Amino acid sequence: MNKIEKLIKELCPNGVEWKKLGEIGYFYGGLSGKTKEDFVNGNAIFITYKNIYSNPKLYMNPIDKVHISKNEKQNIIEYGDVLFTGSSETPDECGISSVVSEKPKENMYLNSFCFGFRLNDKSVYNIGFLSHLFRSNEIRAQIAKTASGVTRFNISKKLFANLLIPLPPLPIQTEIVRILDKFVEQQEQLERLIELRKKQYEYYREELLKPKEGEVWETVTIGDLGTITRGRRFVRDDVRESGMPCIHYGDMYTYYGISSATTKTFLDRDFPKKMQYAKKGDVVIVGAGENDLDIGVGTVWEGEEPAAVHDACYILTHNQNSKYIAYFLRTNNYHQQLRKYVSDGKICSISGVGLGSCLIPIPSLKKQQEIVEFLDKFEFSITALTSALEASRRRYEYYRDEMMRF
Repeated sequence: MNKIEKLIKELCPNGVEWKKLGEIGYFYGGLSGKTKEDFVNGNAIFITYKNIYSNPKLYMNPIDKVHISKNEKQNIIEYGDVLFTGSSETPDECGISSVVSEKPKENMYLNSFCFGFRLNDKSVYNIGFLSHLFRSNEIRAQIAKTASGVTRFNISKKLFANLLIPLPPLPIQTEIVRILDKFVEQQEQLERLIELRKKQYEYYREELLKPKEGEVWETVTIGDLGTITRGRRFVRDDVRESGMPCIHYGDMYTYYGISSATTKTFLDRDFPKKMQYAKKGDVVIVGAGENDLDIGVGTVWEGEEPAAVHDACYILTHNQNSKYIAYFLRTNNYHQQLRKYVSDGKICSISGVGLGSCLIPIPSLKKQQEIVEFLDKFEFSITALTSALEASRRRYEYYRDEMMRF
């Protein structure tokens, strides 16, 4: 029997009490009647959907400010309040919570698309416990049932007031918080370490991919490296879970890194269109995106089987070190060049001619390999830390959900 079980047996032998939200507190709404002008030179902190969504505990670091006059009667956020998002595109994403975990140093106001909940008696709950509780699967399942809509789902406050939450004695809440906060602290440490590694990686990538004083490197255009071939069109409806490997341009931003030997998606083996394929060692370069910073990133295809490439990408066939090229395609030097060739629009794009016009410094193959090996160590470190962070999050979610069942 663990400590929490012992405490439950000792302090609530008949089981933990559950209460309706409407019985222990009340709701309040966000700002109303505000225009864009009110957010110019604002004088009060403004809590938005994004602040709540990304922070189980709301610390005093929101960016936005809103202008509030002295005569306005608006709901001011208090320490211990629980803030909720009021709507989303799916019911599962409605009612995301954030607990005000520090006493505000100045007045804070809530976005009109959100709402707040205030306990009648704040002494009955540990604030840390509430931050874990309202994001647990059991409570989230109840919250999802309070939302309705078609293209946009909105929370019903009447249904939300009937939400049942546990009210264990404070010693039990404190012990749960102690355990779960250790996972959160571990995640925060890993996040800081990942951020540090990324900054180190970016620094060395910029420094290593340009010649030092006294070094002689050849400078050529990307087009001079070999051939640049545009992919052929296919759409998401053509994609399958198995079959012929294919690389969709949209996955270049979220799935693929410096190199890959496997694809996220596939096409039917007898796909009727004639495709363009990346062979092992080719660099696939994305040619379209929502902004000019997205365009031009490259991934080395390392698969034994050729991969069909989407028409919003280019295939660079060359005789250099593939990873050296892929690392260069993430440098500021390259992206500053690329911007002048990008066509703006709802979707930004670049032509094969524009891409091929960008200059790339080329050292010896031996030097390229040395640079790649050095940068690969950072890639490996970041990947390992990211995997550790994901594992820590899974452990936290498991124990959080187990502890909140009561």
